[in-house]
Amino acid sequence: MSRECEFLVVGGGIAGVSCVESLVICRPNASVLLLTESSVVKSVTNLVPVARYLHKFDVREQDVSEMGASFETLVDQLDHINSSEHFIRTKAGVEVKYRYLCLCTGGTPKLFSGQVKDPLVIGIRDTDSVLQLQRKLATAKDIMILGNGGIASELAYELKEVNVHWVVKDSHISATFVDPGAAEFFHIAMNEVNEQDSSPVTAIKRMRYSEVLPKEQTSNHGAALGPDWHRTFDLSGAGERGAKRLPKIYYKSRVHSVQNLADNAGVIVNLEHEDGSFEQLTCDFIVSATGVLPNTHYTCDSPLKYSADGGISVDEMMRTNLVDVFAAGDVCTANWPAAMHWFQMRLWTQARQMGSMAGRSMAAASEGESVYQDFCFELFGHVTKLFGYPVVLLGRFNGQDLGRDYDILVRCTRNKEYIKFVLQNNRLRGAMLIGNSDLAETCENLILNGIDLEPYGNDILNPDIDIEDYFD
Repeated sequence: MSRECEFLVVGGGIAGVSCVESLVICRPNASVLLLTESSVVKSVTNLVPVARYLHKFDVREQDVSEMGASFETLVDQLDHINSSEHFIRTKAGVEVKYRYLCLCTGGTPKLFSGQVKDPLVIGIRDTDSVLQLQRKLATAKDIMILGNGGIASELAYELKEVNVHWVVKDSHISATFVDPGAAEFFHIAMNEVNEQDSSPVTAIKRMRYSEVLPKEQTSNHGAALGPDWHRTFDLSGAGERGAKRLPKIYYKSRVHSVQNLADNAGVIVNLEHEDGSFEQLTCDFIVSATGVLPNTHYTCDSPLKYSADGGISVDEMMRTNLVDVFAAGDVCTANWPAAMHWFQMRLWTQARQMGSMAGRSMAAASEGESVYQDFCFELFGHVTKLFGYPVVLLGRFNGQDLGRDYDILVRCTRNKEYIKFVLQNNRLRGAMLIGNSDLAETCENLILNGIDLEPYGNDILNPDIDIEDYFD
C-alpha cells in the first residue's frame, strides 16, 4: 500500500499539529498528511497574549477524525526514512512519498534505571502513562516520585490519599524552573495552604549572584502532556478518604538500588543521600519524571546529524542535514547561534513555536521563497502554572549562561507573589513572575530594549511604584 503527499508531518503532539496548521494556512491547496502513532492528537487552543510576544494557551486533546478536512491523517508508526527517494515506510508497511518531511516525534521518558521496562516504574510523559498511574494509584498507599521538573512538582502536591516520597537530586524543589528562593516560596505556600494571612509582608532584596551560588555548581508514544494536565485526572490513592498529605522530600538524594517484592507487590528502594548515608524505603511503585530523551526510534538511509543531547540538529529554518527534511519540538536541538535572550528548553511553548516555524519554512521552500526566523526566537518566554500559581519566565530568568556577573532583585509577598529580576550591567536580562503576570509586557520591553535601569535602583520593584507607567 502506498500514499503520496506534498507535505508529510510525523507526530501528533503540539509541534506536529502546529506545523500542520501553519502549512494549511500558508499552502491551503497543498496535500498535507499527518502521521501519528496515536489516534488522539494535541492542539493549541484558547491562545491568549500575556505580552506582545508571549502567549498562554490550553492544550486540547481530540481524535484525528475530528481534525477537519483541511489535511489527511494516518495512524501508524514511522519505521524508515528514505531521504534520497523521498519516501517513508511505516511499521504497518505503508509507503508514503513526500516532497517535504517534518519530524515531530517528540521525546520518550528518561527512566532512572535506563530504558529497561519495569511494571512498577512508570515514566510520566503522555496521557497513556497518566492513565496507567491513575489505575495503580487506586490500590496504592505509598509511592515514590523521582524528578524535579514541572510534572514531578505538580504530582507531588496534587496526589491525594497516598503517602508521597519525593526524591530530588537538587537542594531545592522545582529546580528545572525556579531558584531556591522561589522554591521556598512554594514550599511555605503549600504548607500553609489552609491558613489565611490577612497582612502579607512584602520584602525587596538585591543580591549578587555569588551570594546564592551553591557550593557545588554543576556546569507507542502519545503526545506530551500540556499545561494543567493534572486537572483532568483523578489522582487519588487508596489511603484515608479526603486526606491531603504533604510529600516527604529527600533533597540531594538518588536511588542506589531497587528490589521488587514478590508478585509485584511493591518495591524496596535504597536511597543514597549527599553525606553518603543510605535509607531504605518501601513503596507500591515508582513514578519517574526525570525528563525526556528525543524519540528517534526509526532508521534512515542517510545518517541524520544529531547534537550532543541526542536531538536532531536543526538550523534556524528548522532544517536538518538531509535535503527537504525538517524537524521540530522535543526531538530536535537548536543548532543556530542563539539570540542574546533566548535558549532552548523542551517545553510546550517552544514545541508550538518550532512547529509553526517549520511549517512556514516548508511552505516557503515549496514556493522557492525565503522567510525570516520568527521573532519569538529572540526572547525566551514560557507561561505555566506551578502549585496553583501562574508563572511567567522571560529571558535568562535564572541567569543562564551569564556566569557570575549579574545581580538579582527580588520582591516577595508571602503566599501571594514572588518576582525576580536578573540584572546585568543595570540592564534587565531575565525575569521570573510568580503569582503576578501583570508585569510581563513591561519586562518583555525592558529586556528587548536594553534600557539602563541604574537610575531606579531597588525602586524598580517597589510595590508602591507602578513601573508600567514608566516603561510601557
